[in-house]
Amino acid sequence: MDKLYARDIYGKTLIELGKKDPDLVVLDADLSGSTRTARFGKEFPERFFNFGVAEQNMMATAAGLARCGKTVFASTFAMFATARAVDQVRNTICYNDLDVKIVATHGGITVGEDGASHQAIEDINLFRAIPKIKIIIPADAPEAKEAIVAAYKTPGPFYIRLGRSKVPSLEKRKKFALGKGYTLRKGKDVAIVSCGIMVKESLQAANILEKQGVSATVANIHTIKPADQDFIVNLAKAHKKIVVCEEHQTIGGLYSTVAELLSNKYPVKIEKIGINDVFGQSGSPDKLLEYYGLTADNIAEKTKKFLSQ
Repeated sequence: MDKLYARDIYGKTLIELGKKDPDLVVLDADLSGSTRTARFGKEFPERFFNFGVAEQNMMATAAGLARCGKTVFASTFAMFATARAVDQVRNTICYNDLDVKIVATHGGITVGEDGASHQAIEDINLFRAIPKIKIIIPADAPEAKEAIVAAYKTPGPFYIRLGRSKVPSLEKRKKFALGKGYTLRKGKDVAIVSCGIMVKESLQAANILEKQGVSATVANIHTIKPADQDFIVNLAKAHKKIVVCEEHQTIGGLYSTVAELLSNKYPVKIEKIGINDVFGQSGSPDKLLEYYGLTADNIAEKTKKFLSQ
């Protein structure tokens, strides 16, 4: 499988959209090299604005530009787009239902050596409670492109979370549809529900489980909000036990989304695999995934234990 940077695809997609739409503008907060928005700035300097380390100002300006009829993409690291600018996102962008697409890179624990101050593991929680905003975590770079194009075509605020590292492109991936989850692998014993880079780990875990006599369905829930309620309920009805995997705190992210939905619609036993109410730390992405129990081996081990309960 090809390994690609989702943020590279983001930069290229912005240029493609910018060539077609003279009303598309791009904002960044001093990290345009890392987020790849600098490429748009080189191509369209009159439609690119770098705000420096001033995320709140960037979001407020994004709202103003959107009010003037522009489609705005605003980018920085996920930690800074959410924790630093939540006031402006809530009160200026979402409250007014403005056409601002926040595409944040460096989401999750795999930011690596930059450590806890730069690791956005609470970001979905911070934004999920805000009305009107849609939240997407693509599983790979091709899905990121489709999500960005879908957000561009759909009025209103979005939060799209991309990672820092290269990720393998998934085989048998279905075309992105906003708010629609899909199955990558069918099984009968348990459903493993994931988003982002955890989809790849879940597929590998299913391969491990198959060798141990366990048949697992693997599903990609790329849209956290609005989540595909019917799809999640049907998974629960078919399997009775659900394992939820995410590169995020288990508070307020995908696990919370699935648990809240199923508690009302179709209660089943749910196991969570994520980061359990702690901060991150410095380390290589692979070592951090291992330390926090987010690898395929750990998913397989925890799933098998869950099935025996």
